Amino acid sequence: MTNNLTKPISKKLLFAILVVTIGAEVLLYLTRYSDMASTLYDAVMVSSLFIGWKLYRRLDSPQQNPKTKRQLTLQFTSAFLIFFLGSTVINTYSTMAFQDYNNDYDQYVHDYTDMQTSKEKDNGVSATGPVWTFFEKVDTIGYDLYTDSLAGLEEVWRLAYLILFLVIFKKIFSRRWERGSRDIFLMAALFFTSILFGIDHTLDVEQPWAIKMGAIVTFADMGFLFGIILLWTRNLWVTVLVHALYDINTTLSWYYAEYSVELFALGVLVIHLILFSLEKSKQRQLKHRLKTVDPIQAAE
Repeated sequence: MTNNLTKPISKKLLFAILVVTIGAEVLLYLTRYSDMASTLYDAVMVSSLFIGWKLYRRLDSPQQNPKTKRQLTLQFTSAFLIFFLGSTVINTYSTMAFQDYNNDYDQYVHDYTDMQTSKEKDNGVSATGPVWTFFEKVDTIGYDLYTDSLAGLEEVWRLAYLILFLVIFKKIFSRRWERGSRDIFLMAALFFTSILFGIDHTLDVEQPWAIKMGAIVTFADMGFLFGIILLWTRNLWVTVLVHALYDINTTLSWYYAEYSVELFALGVLVIHLILFSLEKSKQRQLKHRLKTVDPIQAAE
């Protein structure tokens, strides 16, 4: 995998990678002071979709057979369930270990809910009919869906950073790289990327150190889990989808639909079990056919 990830990079692609990684972090920090920086950050996230299209094939294995639609769906359901369980453990740990961060997060969710309730009341006053109220509601939910979908594209940021770190390691530790001991470099790149992911979740607002430390550890753990899923599936778009849908359901659970994440995960589990059973049945049928086929026909 490291050979694919560190294939030659053109100057244009290197510039795009730097914009998506370092450029995005600078803009994220500047959102503290400027609404334009926030708009530019969103623009970088949208553009990362096209950069991801240039990078995603580097995760592919040359020996890997193309997956069927069922296998891809199983890959997604497995990845989502792994992240759901892992994030539950991480959140439970953070709740116990970082009380200041937990209280701050709870206050953020409370303020968000109050803000949405306030908007709904204002819209109720200004609305002239049920149709107008419907569009006001769609507008509010639509913005949440938009921002959470952009969050999924942070996985392009992750892949770009992994490639960037690996290229640097390849240059600095060229002798060890040539000896073939490259898994340690991949894990080091994943570790550093996860730390940056945690730090990035504290850049846009000023916070006391106790709260900031809890946020860094919590989101670094989340980032590491996303990175493991990315390397395990070798599929950028599956990881993007898992990230986006998890964030969307988290936001929905704050105000629109309580326990949205848990209910969505339950639905994914049901789909996973059905598809897993069908896939196993298909494999058993294929093995049975191979056993019963004439050896001469099989050779032909």
